[in-house]
Amino acid sequence: MTLDISPEALLFALGLFSIRVLNIAIGTVRLIILARQQKILAASMGFVEVLIFALTMGVVVNDLGNILNLLAYAGGFSVGSYVGMWIEAQFITSYMTVNIITHEKGHELAMALREAGFGVTETHGEGKDGAVTVLRSVVINRNVRKLVDVVQRVHPEAFISVEEARPLRRGWLRGVRTH
Repeated sequence: MTLDISPEALLFALGLFSIRVLNIAIGTVRLIILARQQKILAASMGFVEVLIFALTMGVVVNDLGNILNLLAYAGGFSVGSYVGMWIEAQFITSYMTVNIITHEKGHELAMALREAGFGVTETHGEGKDGAVTVLRSVVINRNVRKLVDVVQRVHPEAFISVEEARPLRRGWLRGVRTH
């Protein structure tokens, strides 16, 4: 095992780290695109992802004793995962279904959410401990926090679950009619 900390070795490790971040970020976004059935784009991104992986892996495997390159490779994977998730949150629009279940203040919650600009479907049901109101809203992923904040302000004890929604067909979403 060697630890060469020359300027050239540090610059090389930084380049390896940066390329690995790009590699993993592409992979993270590719998986999201693949889940949305965009096959050609996902396949193209997969080609670039694997090409970068093969090149970086070849460098690391040829000198497994180089600690600096190993750390750069592993660190690039870790940071690349974070960067890929950040890219998804900032630039890729996805829809989330938010379910709220409560024994009290159901209609009041629905009205507060509608006033905040969210479409809400109100359903009355029966839970383990009696009557409940189930509220359901489909929102853009970036608006989940705002919706949850409204619920927490009106009724902090309400049960909230969030799940990814599949393609949207018709309905009302933040003031925009979808066809």
